[in-house]
Amino acid sequence: MKVACIFPGQGSQYVGMGKEFYEKFDMVKDLFEQASDLISLDLKKLCFSGPDEVLTSTQNVQPAITLVNVACYEVLKSYGVDFEVFAGHSLGEYSALYASGVMSFEQVIKLTRLRGICMHDAAKKNPGAMAAIMNISLEELEQICSKFGSEVANINSQGQVIVTGSTAEVDKTIDECRKRGVKRCIKLNVSGPWHSKYMKDAQKRLEQALEEYNFMDPLVPVICNVDAEYLLSGEKVREKLALQVCKPVLWLESMKRLLDDGYDVFVEVGPKKVLSGLMKRISRKTKILQVEDSGTLDALLRFLKSN
Repeated sequence: MKVACIFPGQGSQYVGMGKEFYEKFDMVKDLFEQASDLISLDLKKLCFSGPDEVLTSTQNVQPAITLVNVACYEVLKSYGVDFEVFAGHSLGEYSALYASGVMSFEQVIKLTRLRGICMHDAAKKNPGAMAAIMNISLEELEQICSKFGSEVANINSQGQVIVTGSTAEVDKTIDECRKRGVKRCIKLNVSGPWHSKYMKDAQKRLEQALEEYNFMDPLVPVICNVDAEYLLSGEKVREKLALQVCKPVLWLESMKRLLDDGYDVFVEVGPKKVLSGLMKRISRKTKILQVEDSGTLDALLRFLKSN
């Protein structure tokens, strides 16, 4: 068995995430307190009480999801669960870098808060939209995007690609896809054109901030969003994380790389089952588990014990 750990990103949040582990484990309480102090934001109140519109605001949700991801991972560590590789979807890559020893807890919380603020500010300056386009070839969709100025933001699975851009660009892309017979084009509930040229200001600000940090070499490999390659040194972190803000998330390619390299069990660590759903589209033969509460934790521990 080769076991991979994958961390969810923005969009997996919900009011109440992390609460069960918070109430059960003192170390999770400590993590919430430390994170709240680091960024002067009451993350316990935000995660457990919301309200939803405050939680989902980009500058809030990025450190909140990261904290819950890290808390779930630390619970697994306390049970002696180890992984042979890490990956994270967009924002989730920060959790992967923490788990692999590249970033400290302080770094990952401060940087995800800053990333959220930078992206929020860029979206205020250049508002936009995103949409999921189902069951169209990537080549055809890229041609449509180039015609209207939109861009591919996420290649999530064989049948799901996310496009991004100004509202007008995305609307025109959806219209053209529908004219060509694409039946499922779903506008996403997001507050900005993530992973697009409109995030250039955010990328520049993040680049400057990342220069102030020192990162360790990974103790366990991490596969990166921007190129689906393994991160081998801490020196590469600045470049890849800055690029990630504007570049598309190559999730399908990243997961295929891990499958080709023999990983046959994938554990989604953090809220909801978004990545588990994507993995079912990518490979029906792969064993997928998820951990975010006592029930899912027990299921994973039983599986690992029996295998």
